[in-house]
Amino acid sequence: MFDSEISQAKQKIDTLLRKQLDRVERMKTHQEWIDYEKIHPIVLGMIAGDGIGLVIARETRRALEALLSRKECHDKVFIREVEGLTIENRASHGKAIPDEVLAAIKECHILLKGPTTTPRAGDPWPNIESANVAIRKELDLFANVRPVRVLREGIDWTFFRENTEGEYVLGKEGFHVTEDLAVDFKVITTQGCIRILRLAFDYARKNGYKRVTLVTKANVIKTTDGKFLDLGKTLAKEYPEIECDDWYVDIMSAKLLDPKRRKDFQVIVLPNLYGDILTDEAAEIQGGVGTAGSANIGMRYSMFEAIHGSAPRMVEEGRDRFADPSSLMRAASMMLLHIGMKEEGQTLEMALDLCCNLEKNCVITGRDNGATSAEFTDYLLDTMASPNLESRWKTASKMVS
Repeated sequence: MFDSEISQAKQKIDTLLRKQLDRVERMKTHQEWIDYEKIHPIVLGMIAGDGIGLVIARETRRALEALLSRKECHDKVFIREVEGLTIENRASHGKAIPDEVLAAIKECHILLKGPTTTPRAGDPWPNIESANVAIRKELDLFANVRPVRVLREGIDWTFFRENTEGEYVLGKEGFHVTEDLAVDFKVITTQGCIRILRLAFDYARKNGYKRVTLVTKANVIKTTDGKFLDLGKTLAKEYPEIECDDWYVDIMSAKLLDPKRRKDFQVIVLPNLYGDILTDEAAEIQGGVGTAGSANIGMRYSMFEAIHGSAPRMVEEGRDRFADPSSLMRAASMMLLHIGMKEEGQTLEMALDLCCNLEKNCVITGRDNGATSAEFTDYLLDTMASPNLESRWKTASKMVS
């Protein structure tokens, strides 16, 4: 019984395993990190995406252009619009990334991306892969870095989420063995674990953090999560000045809400799916997913983006002009810091702190009882241009700490 179904399943699994083993061999080859100081100009690919991405990308570009127009920034960065990543264009090509769009992306050194729609059951779109997942795989953007800061709560977290493995790497490759049995896959490799773990420990060491927390469900998912946890504990021995502890993802999600414990966490490193969930929870503590940006770091390319979706309901209801651009602006700040433009990145970060959390003289609610995206950006631009920006930030920070 079921011999035919099992035989077909074996063939599919054989193909999947061969592709993953080929990927492991590619990861074993030596690669050099890109050196942005040697590139002039740095080509920034601006991807609006779709839905509210069209609005928040436009406003984020305004903020970037204001910073890049400074005399000291002359010609350092060239902004290039990368079009064609809308759900309509992707659906018409039947691909997560149409070929010509991928070619345009690879001509850039760095990417700033608005949200894109991922089809789900019941949508009118074909079952194409997430554009985010596809870009991460195509460009090998193995580290998703998401900072969360809440000064009044004493929260200073930086999450390092593995970006190219786990449940998501084969998210569209699952199949129905029979009409009663469906199977999906989780993939963890030694090479994939080590590079995200090392990046997290190196970040902690470089920035003076004294604690790195490993998050898994290794008590139940013993093979894949067990590998991640074992490699993390082994690597931690190379960083004796840093405390390394581990938590299971279910209790960790509770401890992020525990005022008595959450201040203790600093750098948190975890596999793909757990990182996706916990960073959204953490962003909600900060003020909502609309307030958080993220970095997708690889050795040759990097992509910076908002962590939320394209909010098609806001568009359908005509509320897209009230979308909060601060998430993509946070990502833009991270991008500027990543390419060595420290002053500009910090200026944008401080202005966002003041506008979103500390002074809040222009509040976005997502509806017509709050500011529009353009009005918020006007407020932000005025704040960035303030000659006493840093002193305003320090004064306001002290008041809430």
